[in-house]
Amino acid sequence: MTKIETAYDQAILVTDKGAQAVKDAVVATLNALRAGTASTKGKGEVAGSNKKPWKQKGTGNARAGFRQSPVWRGGGVAHGPKPRSYEQKLNKKVWALAFKRALSDKLVAGEVIVVDKFDLEAPKTKLMAKALKDLGVERSAVIVQKDVDETVLMAMSNLPRIDYTTAQALDVYTLMANRQIVCDQAGFDALIERLAK
Repeated sequence: MTKIETAYDQAILVTDKGAQAVKDAVVATLNALRAGTASTKGKGEVAGSNKKPWKQKGTGNARAGFRQSPVWRGGGVAHGPKPRSYEQKLNKKVWALAFKRALSDKLVAGEVIVVDKFDLEAPKTKLMAKALKDLGVERSAVIVQKDVDETVLMAMSNLPRIDYTTAQALDVYTLMANRQIVCDQAGFDALIERLAK
């Protein structure tokens, strides 16, 4: 696994627009990951009868019509959460622009590391950890290949703060959540092809 220098057309980089698209894409991705399962019972769903707790007048107590009132302990919840989807719709062009801007920023910042190939002798975490350290990966990173390599996938699966994906499946959130991108030549070519579309 040797680090190599790569060349690409600088004209395909998108650095003058798309910052808002990147923010929108990240927010949409995080919202889509939310479970949306929070649920409370309203006054009509809490167990209890429709009987008045006490008569309307003459007791000295405040008037009360039913014990399921949101004002009472054990009553329903007023305007509480119900199961819902937090997914947001973004246009395809916005997703595409966000990806181009995020990847362009990584390329300009020199945070993309390209190796000739991932030639691990065995799917061992220790081997992958040493290889990444030799490449200068100190914090979070995402390994990108054109096609899934089971050996590489198994070798990195126990490493903290290291993600794995293919060039076609790489999304904006993964790009922004990781400090560096480590890819082989085929994976890098696939990313550049996607950037140039």
